[in-house]
Amino acid sequence: MRKPPLLSLSVKAGLVLFLVVAGALAIVYAAVVPQLEDRLVNAKTEELEAAAQIVARDVRGIDTLGAQNVSMAQGEALDVRISVLQRLTENQLQHLADSRITNVGDLSSDPIALRAASSNVAASGRVDRAGAQYAQAALPVDANRVVLVSAPLDDVLANVNLVRRSLLIAGGASLAISWLVGYLIASYFTRRIRRLESAAERLSGGDFETPVRDPRRDEVGQLADAFDSMRSRLAVLDRARGEFIANASHELRTPLFSLGGFVELLDDEDMDPDVRRDFLAEMRDQIERLTRLATDLLDLSRLDAGQLEVETASFDLCAAALLVVDEFRAVAEAGDRELTLDGDSDLYALGDDVRVQQIARVFVENAIRHTPPGTPIAVSVEERDDRAVLEVVDRGPGIPEEDQEHLFQRFYRAAGGKASGSGLGLAIASELATRMDATIEVASVPGRTVFTLKLPLDPERPLSPDVEVVEPVSS
Repeated sequence: MRKPPLLSLSVKAGLVLFLVVAGALAIVYAAVVPQLEDRLVNAKTEELEAAAQIVARDVRGIDTLGAQNVSMAQGEALDVRISVLQRLTENQLQHLADSRITNVGDLSSDPIALRAASSNVAASGRVDRAGAQYAQAALPVDANRVVLVSAPLDDVLANVNLVRRSLLIAGGASLAISWLVGYLIASYFTRRIRRLESAAERLSGGDFETPVRDPRRDEVGQLADAFDSMRSRLAVLDRARGEFIANASHELRTPLFSLGGFVELLDDEDMDPDVRRDFLAEMRDQIERLTRLATDLLDLSRLDAGQLEVETASFDLCAAALLVVDEFRAVAEAGDRELTLDGDSDLYALGDDVRVQQIARVFVENAIRHTPPGTPIAVSVEERDDRAVLEVVDRGPGIPEEDQEHLFQRFYRAAGGKASGSGLGLAIASELATRMDATIEVASVPGRTVFTLKLPLDPERPLSPDVEVVEPVSS
């Protein structure tokens, strides 16, 4: 039984989208919030620096009382705190004036004011005083005095915090929505994938009839089409397998049953010697039939497994045809048939000469088997339409038109045909021809049946002589 996953694809897809959005939000947060805070603080500091210059100009050259009045007036006008400090030592300042009358606080060691006093140049920055954040700008007035302008950053930080909270809230909502959207989208696709998974399980269980369908024309739909195409091919192969087993069983059973019957009859010791010889001859025929069937079945299995080697080389087609004609000479003479060869010598084709001879044997054997004694059979070899052509022509009764399109199917025999063949020869011949980039054609009418094998010509073949060679073989 298939073990369920720890996390479904929908959950994983939702988590992936969640993490992607979370990462994007983290980048946005890191890029926006600190930069926004720095810009707002710097803007505030620049305002204070401008205010410090105004105050420093007004208090320059006046006494402490005048400095106090200027600080209060400018502090109220600019809405900032203005302090005038005097340097006592390197690390200590004295408070001279302040716009804040009460709760002045200790500014004797303020770092911004000390830096301006010690360097005698303007200084600004951000400080934390009494748990609150302040922006400050300090400007030297003369050799001993410094103007310090400060303002709280509460409003600035409040705005930054508002942006931060808004980003966090929007980010949280985006994360939730992204996970939900990712989960729903993935669920939609996983449902379609599960249908394909169910189809695959049906196929593995041998159900090749139920079609695999997906209405969408996306990648999953294309995958479903591929599954359905595979199902169709498997259905054809399954039917072919069933027919193959049934036909092979039948083909094996017939000669075996016949041999068994002859063996039982031969147990009769009083059998006439002539009858016994006839039985033995028939048994030899049945054994030859079994041998041919076993050879054909082996060739088919090797073809289906891709283990039957078919070479492509240049060979003399006329010489190959002559070997086949010589092989069947005795059989033709026994049936009072005239078997002739008419061909161009040195006609070189590309293919496997051994397999070409095997195909030619099938053609000639079928012509001998399915024609009455005395029927002439002609084998011809010629160059036609830039192809090397081998033809076997007989003058027999012909093949019915409705049977011609099925001749190359496995175990097929035309109605009324002799049962001595396996019904595999032409199927094997067709497979071999395909592997040699060759074609087989059949044309038949009463009184003339032609089987044609067309092979590629050898482009580097030797030039054929002008003299045509005719090799007759007759009874």
